[in-house]
Amino acid sequence: MNPENEFRDGLDDLATHYRHILTLLGEDAQREGLEKTPMRVAKAMQILTRGYTQDPHKVLTDALFKEDYNQMVIVKDIDVFSLCEHHLLPFYGKCHVAYIPNGYITGLSKVTRVVDIFSHRLQVQERLTQQIKDCIQQTLKPQGVMVVIEAKHMCMQMRGVEKQNAITTTSDFSGVFNDLTTRQEFMSLLRGESKRI
Repeated sequence: MNPENEFRDGLDDLATHYRHILTLLGEDAQREGLEKTPMRVAKAMQILTRGYTQDPHKVLTDALFKEDYNQMVIVKDIDVFSLCEHHLLPFYGKCHVAYIPNGYITGLSKVTRVVDIFSHRLQVQERLTQQIKDCIQQTLKPQGVMVVIEAKHMCMQMRGVEKQNAITTTSDFSGVFNDLTTRQEFMSLLRGESKRI
């Protein structure tokens, strides 16, 4: 789906519901500034949830290459923007992914696409972390995968406790990353303790 010009079924119904929501909030949904807002929001929500229509496993297998490389592959600082399923407010931050191949590698951009697909669904950060790890593990069958996400949640910044600088970090790992030494190697590389480019 091209997010700029292709939308899913139900777009008009979404816009109708958003028009009703504006009225329930005490606004005049017919006034000039809000007249086109319901459709704009409906389109935005379909873009922000486009991950439901995409297959992350297929993304990985579309660029699968046989390779004997068996050291750590890290794609870090992947931008993450998602919607918290509890309040439909954004959370945003960085995702870091590492895997150790087991005969096959995938295109590096495909790892970022997997993160993008799962983040463009209604989420909690914990499940997002696990889904990315599981998808890469199940599809590539590497020796192991580790995923770390660091994010700020607007449901904590704009409402509730209203803490502007709180960062939530989640991680999940499999295979050889169950070994503490391997996890520490990944974390040291994330912190830039190795020689930088």
